[in-house]
Amino acid sequence: MKSFHQYVILWFVSLFFTFSLFAQTPEELKSYLPAISGWSLSGELEVFNPDNLFDRINGAAPLFIENNFREMTSLEYKKGDDYITIQAYRHATPEDAFGMYAAERSGEQTIYPIGGEAQGDGQNLSFFVGAMYIKIRSNSADDLSQTFQTIGKALAGKIAPDATYPPLVKCFPAEGKIPYSEAYITSGYIGHEFLKAVYFARYEKGGQPLQYFIVDAKSAEGAKEVITKYLRFSDQSLEVSEGDFLIKDKYNGDIPLVWKGRYIIGLWNEDGAATPDVGALLQTLVENLPKEQ
Repeated sequence: MKSFHQYVILWFVSLFFTFSLFAQTPEELKSYLPAISGWSLSGELEVFNPDNLFDRINGAAPLFIENNFREMTSLEYKKGDDYITIQAYRHATPEDAFGMYAAERSGEQTIYPIGGEAQGDGQNLSFFVGAMYIKIRSNSADDLSQTFQTIGKALAGKIAPDATYPPLVKCFPAEGKIPYSEAYITSGYIGHEFLKAVYFARYEKGGQPLQYFIVDAKSAEGAKEVITKYLRFSDQSLEVSEGDFLIKDKYNGDIPLVWKGRYIIGLWNEDGAATPDVGALLQTLVENLPKEQ
């Protein structure tokens, strides 16, 4: 049996490795940047926090803060009057970084295998890796997609070389899923403040726009509280125990749910219409959930 001191030591070791993986300092981030032919890395390094992020990105700041933004490091390459700016946003968790990336994902850009996922074109590149969301931009009229990828791969390889989607994102079945539609929202899913830490993906079935979603309530008690609040909102009096529910949501139509352990799995028809074969759809997602420890 481990002593109290041994547990304390193990806790500090675990904390150290977590910090090392997800909380690179601005100076470390700068050291990760590769040499780019024809471009010089500026000695300037700017750091922003939740209190002054508005000074740099103004109207976009609230969305970053909603996704548990902690710190942004701004770095720059220069070539004459042209520049390449790297903005590295550190969030509280990898899930938050993914959520911010997904919120700004565009269907008009090319997807690249950099970090967990990247998107970009000749004038920009963005990706998530570890707890970082990184955006690369330039004022140059040249197509710099290859240069951006070189920079992105160098950063991703140093920050978290094995970066991938959060585990719950991988639970969504592929059949019928709209490519690159997976997302994560910290709270306020479909307009309800109590639907927090929600992973979702968009689907199309029989011409109907659907969203599968997973609420990670962290514990069975937390899941029960969410279900209870949803039933109270919809003026439904039902026994709250693990199993199936049909929420009569006056704003979003009928929402079928399955409560299993710490997770709540649901299906929302974006048109508010009834969805056939609901049981089979949800059961597939339930079966894909990670086994609770």
